[in-house]
Amino acid sequence: MSPARVAVWLAMLITMAGCSWFSWLPWVGDDDDDDEAEREPAELVRFDEEVRLKALWSRDVGKGLGKKYLRLRAAVLADRVYAADGYGTVMALDRFTGKPVWEAAVDPLERGFLSSLNFLDRKDPSFVSGGVGTGGGNIFIGTTTGYVVALSAADGSEVWRSFVDSEVLSTPVAGEGLVFLQTIDGRLVALEDETGEQRWSFNNQVPVLTLRGTSSPVYSNGVVISGFSTGKVSVLRASNGEPAWEHRLMLPEGRSELDRIVDVDGQPLVVGGTVYAGAYQGRVKALRMQDGTAIWERDISTAMDLAEGYGQIYAIDSDDEITAIDRDSAEIAWTSDAFYRRKLSPPAAFSNYLLTGDDEGYLHVLAQSDGRMMGRRKVDGKGIRSAIVVADSVVYVLGNSGKLVAYEIEVK
Repeated sequence: MSPARVAVWLAMLITMAGCSWFSWLPWVGDDDDDDEAEREPAELVRFDEEVRLKALWSRDVGKGLGKKYLRLRAAVLADRVYAADGYGTVMALDRFTGKPVWEAAVDPLERGFLSSLNFLDRKDPSFVSGGVGTGGGNIFIGTTTGYVVALSAADGSEVWRSFVDSEVLSTPVAGEGLVFLQTIDGRLVALEDETGEQRWSFNNQVPVLTLRGTSSPVYSNGVVISGFSTGKVSVLRASNGEPAWEHRLMLPEGRSELDRIVDVDGQPLVVGGTVYAGAYQGRVKALRMQDGTAIWERDISTAMDLAEGYGQIYAIDSDDEITAIDRDSAEIAWTSDAFYRRKLSPPAAFSNYLLTGDDEGYLHVLAQSDGRMMGRRKVDGKGIRSAIVVADSVVYVLGNSGKLVAYEIEVK
């Protein structure tokens, strides 16, 4: 391994450890923020429930998501729901009954000679870090060791595996016979969905310090859209990776590398002819799909996916405050700080509801109209990090322990 590769690897270890590594340094943080930093997560308050979360079925998927802060969202394809744990178990379930259709065990793959030096690997040997994506009759997962694995959606048999050089934290996305993904070293890669052969790669420089996460790309009408740790959103031609435009959501500012983190880790949201995206320590912006021109912006720091519904864009900021923004006028419709520092999962919107989970394992139902609480249910004692999936008004929640539950929302 070359010295340059070793340097990159060591930088990635620091990145994966998170910003808390540097909290002891005297120049990190601000004494004026001490009181704020000591504030505890918000207590859940009682309310008059308007809806009931009815569990349709529950199933355990492997050993759960482990200790590497994985967000392995489930995926729905036709009449099945697919889910994976962090240790190589992948399951296909009947999405109406939860009955297992097949179960596969993906090998740990190659770990590399430096893995023994990685304290995260010694603490937790999980290796599935990206997924689950679907497309072309296959499902796709990414690994910490730089592999993308395609399994047949029909029976779980391995179709191919492709080495992409670096850890895959994004959910692979399919379109035009290709599979798109972003690696932790800032590359957007396109693979042939039938063979796994690389079609093209778009390189993006990675800052010295970033959050542990990458944006999952979006395919739409012949282009692929993704955010990067430089604070940029880029749009490329899906067929050949040729850049169409890029827009910087936030310019790195400040004296320290911590201050200069402006990652766009959330998956860009495409609604009609508009792209919505947000940056950590930055802004949420609406961009014109045609050329990347900014339509509006709001100062909201977020590293999560956005959601859309009721004519509004929903963003969860770095302190877990939820903001609803009018999609056209950029006016703030409502905000909620009821979940302050409860470590929320990405929001999901459908019908009249906005859904999110928290670190204590509660699933919360809010009204899209005004943000009031409508329902709540404890799902998983180990918490909920992964994005909630909705299909045909059924809500699928994957908890950190590996518990996958299907819910129906009933008006009381």
